Amino acid sequence: MVINQETREIICTAFGPGHCHDFNLFKKSKTNFHPETNTLQDSGYQGIKDYHTNSYIPRKKPKNGKLSRIEKDYNRVLAQEQIVIEHVNRSLKIFKILSSRYRNRRRRYGLRCNLLSAIYNYELALGD
Repeated sequence: MVINQETREIICTAFGPGHCHDFNLFKKSKTNFHPETNTLQDSGYQGIKDYHTNSYIPRKKPKNGKLSRIEKDYNRVLAQEQIVIEHVNRSLKIFKILSSRYRNRRRRYGLRCNLLSAIYNYELALGD
């Protein structure tokens, strides 16, 4: 899911068949960002710099080592920025179809998620 940080609007969604890691799904979806766009990802997107240079991911603790104070502060600032996506996920999970096991036709899962995203964006626009 791609979200505008300032407006909290859902811009793009991507889906795959069955279980798939987020970064693999990102690579398969061929989603492209403008080169000047800054993006925030979680630590599961190690290697995204090969696809988008203005990407920011948290620093991982080195094996048998510790993070420096600057790296910890960097991670804290990123977490404060990334909380927006968690708030959007919470807003989408109000719809019971996303909060529990999906038991309908798999082919229509993407369509239903896109419809829920559109409803979310519509309600967001009405709230302004």
